[in-house]
Amino acid sequence: MLQPFRCTVLALSVWAIGLSAAQATNLLDVWQAAQQHDREHAVARAAHASAQPQRDQATALWRPHIALSATAGMGSSETDTQGAQFAAPGMGRSNGVDFSTSVTGGTVSRWAIQASQPLYNPQRQAQQQQLRLAADQAELQWRAAQQALILRTAQRYLDVAIAQEALRVLDQQLAAVQRAATEVQDRFDLGSAPITDTHEARARLAALRAQRLAAQTTLEIQQRLLADSTGLPTSALQPHLPGTAVAAPARELAAWQAQAEAANPELQLQRLGVDLARAQASQYRLGASASVDLVAQAGQERLHGSGDFGSARNKGSNALIGVQLTVPLWTGGLRSAKEAQALRQLDQAQAQVESTQTAVAQQVHAAWLGLTAGRERVQALSEALQASQSRREATQVGHEVGHRTTLDLLNAENDTASAHLALTQARAALLLDSLRLAALAGQLDETALRAANALLEPAPAPLATAATGS
Repeated sequence: MLQPFRCTVLALSVWAIGLSAAQATNLLDVWQAAQQHDREHAVARAAHASAQPQRDQATALWRPHIALSATAGMGSSETDTQGAQFAAPGMGRSNGVDFSTSVTGGTVSRWAIQASQPLYNPQRQAQQQQLRLAADQAELQWRAAQQALILRTAQRYLDVAIAQEALRVLDQQLAAVQRAATEVQDRFDLGSAPITDTHEARARLAALRAQRLAAQTTLEIQQRLLADSTGLPTSALQPHLPGTAVAAPARELAAWQAQAEAANPELQLQRLGVDLARAQASQYRLGASASVDLVAQAGQERLHGSGDFGSARNKGSNALIGVQLTVPLWTGGLRSAKEAQALRQLDQAQAQVESTQTAVAQQVHAAWLGLTAGRERVQALSEALQASQSRREATQVGHEVGHRTTLDLLNAENDTASAHLALTQARAALLLDSLRLAALAGQLDETALRAANALLEPAPAPLATAATGS
């Protein structure tokens, strides 16, 4: 009874491993894993967490502020009053009276509670606006980081897919050239092929082995990058390649430009920077210096000890509620200097917006051209691959009847492999251009990623090779 149970557990383990690997081939699953493990995204998430505290600070600026202070220690007090007037019930009124008090080495206790409610404070209002704008910037930066994660993950995913395909094609070439080398060696031994064919086959075989080592290194590097950002084991990273279907036709360039002008995250950030600089400058203008607050305070001070006239105690209490007006009269030029600096920063922010607008428009144009011209390039490379395959087959036939040399056959085999890889890379570039264009327009989200994922297909079966024995 135990043996079937072990077999069942083993089967389930194999099934779970296979399921994990199958899930890892999906671009959406890889992206979801990257959301939890990508280090750059973790930094952006931590920065985004500061948005709500900044909004809370902006709200708190206009709430009442209450403070309590208390002091205890040692102290002394000496007063001397001359020429005072004294009056008391039953004692009449006396002029030229002197009063003296003395408390030395006494204990002091003092407490006070103060509350204030801003009523009019342009400077605080500007600070509130800055905090809210900073929170809006954090939100936009988070949106930009989410788009950047999609692009980064898609780029790394396709890099691994292309590297795996390159290695697969090289392995296939190696097998074909090895067969060709064996064939020409046999022909040379029989005296029907020149020695040069043998040297050419061996040279090509050595070159392909060197290329394969480089391709293997590239694949391991790309797999490590993707594994580090997703937390998935490299053995589970078997990404799909773009299939024969291409990205959906792009809209007109003017429509993309208008969308980017309105929703590009970087451009929106720059515009918020202008508003932030304007708010910074407003808090230093002359009219923003005055403030009006509703204030209330209560306090008490006690001093107890002995002095020149015996044991003594002083006690004072105070309470106040009213309106307080504060107007700075002179700051030594500090306020005007800060205002001048803030105005220069405002000019810089406005110039930066114009520069970013130009840069974004150029990037949209480049991505749109890459997408529109990329389809034609994919079509041309598809035709080139078909032509290369036909040439390889014709060269094989010519080689068998002695009309083509071994070098011709090896070159035809190499050209076919190169055409295949060029087509694969062009399809991947086309897919990435569509994602970049969506990101520039502020539209790169899970929906766009699902559309891209739908264009991916498992790696094709090994290509048929012509360099086989006759």
